[in-house]
Amino acid sequence: MTSFKYKLYPNDHSNIDHQINVACFIYNHCIALKKRFYRRFKKSISKNTLQKHLTKIKNRKRFSFFSELNSQTIQDITDRIEKGYKAFFSKQNKHLPDFKGKKRYHSITFKQTGYKYLGENQVQILGKTFQFFQSRPIEGRIKTVTLKRDSLGDHYVCFVTDFVRKKSKPATRQGCGFDFGFKTFLTSSDGESIESPLFLKSSLKELKKCSKKLSGKVKYSKGWNRARLCVARLHRKVKNQRMDFIFKLTKDLVEKYSELYFEDLNMNAMKKLWGFKVSDISFGEFMRVLEYRCSQYDRKLIRIDRFEPSSQLCNDCGYRNTELTLSDREWTCPQCGEVHDRDLNAAKNIFNIGKAIAFPKSGRALSESLGDVRQIQALPEFAVAV
Repeated sequence: MTSFKYKLYPNDHSNIDHQINVACFIYNHCIALKKRFYRRFKKSISKNTLQKHLTKIKNRKRFSFFSELNSQTIQDITDRIEKGYKAFFSKQNKHLPDFKGKKRYHSITFKQTGYKYLGENQVQILGKTFQFFQSRPIEGRIKTVTLKRDSLGDHYVCFVTDFVRKKSKPATRQGCGFDFGFKTFLTSSDGESIESPLFLKSSLKELKKCSKKLSGKVKYSKGWNRARLCVARLHRKVKNQRMDFIFKLTKDLVEKYSELYFEDLNMNAMKKLWGFKVSDISFGEFMRVLEYRCSQYDRKLIRIDRFEPSSQLCNDCGYRNTELTLSDREWTCPQCGEVHDRDLNAAKNIFNIGKAIAFPKSGRALSESLGDVRQIQALPEFAVAV
């Protein structure tokens, strides 16, 4: 599956807004039903029961406006709720699905009916024709169409097709380990370093200025809404800059290396220690995009355990420096006398441990040559290969 996202031309989109608002009402109605039913009977309503209930009440005068959306779009709303509950109970999400205001509900999806692609840059949705900025051709057969609305009120159309993009371009190098940092976004075991762009930090002064204006306005007034749009516009600019950097960097990495080794980090714990700086670097989003790129280019992505002492180990002799602190950017191995750059040494150790995970036989020989007494052959349970 491949998704193609385009921005709709700034025409009259009141019909889209109305449909998204109707979907928001149905979503909140379903959430209220699930909460009330569980409170009374200590049981959860299934997705099929919700869909039957919505089909039944559409015939009532009070809920007749539900018919403005087709049945498959309403089914998608119940699918979202079901996915939200499953994600919570499988501990993929910390919060249960809850009520959403109109400004927090952003999209509706059409599966098989309700839309028609007219060719070039036109799409017909529920009888109304919209034009979009077609920055690239749509490849494959269209499976679903999603209309989205962002916090600025701009609208987008997303086509999900059955097209699978596979790139068979051979890598120029075999493999490389990478260490994540704050000042340097990535340090490779080849000795290359990529500086952290910190887009939010560079826009912080302007963002504070706009936020100060927003706090001085009367809430929901015209001036308040203009100031709110100013803040939202800055946040969208930072997000676009960050995603542009991530997509370009991941493409360069998968074109250069056939095997990529990273450390599995606990980003939530790091956010509690260092705050918005971790969010600004957005290493979690980088890894998500990198996994997609690896599957696209048929590359191998391997993560080592986060508790591996990659910074403390000497990559030459295997000595472990337990007295190393976070402020020590360089250290000398007391056993072999080698001077190490902290990030480069960690990247080399990540590469060595990752190699032991991917190739256990060569990994044992490597660990023995380093004098590492840890049983690396027991590590494959931490590997994630794409």
